[in-house]
Amino acid sequence: MEVRAQHRVNFYDTDAMEVVHHANYIRWFEIGRVEFLRAVGITLNDLMEAGYVFPITDVSAKFVAPGRFDDELVIVTRPTALTQVKMAFDYEVRRVADDVLLVLGHTQNVFTNRETGRIAKLPAKFYEKLQGALA
Repeated sequence: MEVRAQHRVNFYDTDAMEVVHHANYIRWFEIGRVEFLRAVGITLNDLMEAGYVFPITDVSAKFVAPGRFDDELVIVTRPTALTQVKMAFDYEVRRVADDVLLVLGHTQNVFTNRETGRIAKLPAKFYEKLQGALA
């Protein structure tokens, strides 16, 4: 399963070289991840209200081509691991106008107990939705 999210580059997303500042792609990976979870029927609020938080434990990006102000982008998000204790995703950020690949990325989150900060297993009501996305 893959999920696509649209985003338009704002002026404040660019740097002095008039290209998208590299840190913004990490933020846009989060947009993709949140939309992926929403597509499988899970919201971040659902997880947090159930006592789970999900810190990033790994993030990487390979910059291929520059994005610029007002580019319309698509963030393509694909799961690589969805378990009871972690979720990992690969991303492609592409410019819509010409389908040029701008960035390849990867993130991993672990599920932790909101109060203790310790790694915690997701209950079936969340885990089954994640597994359904891999089927």
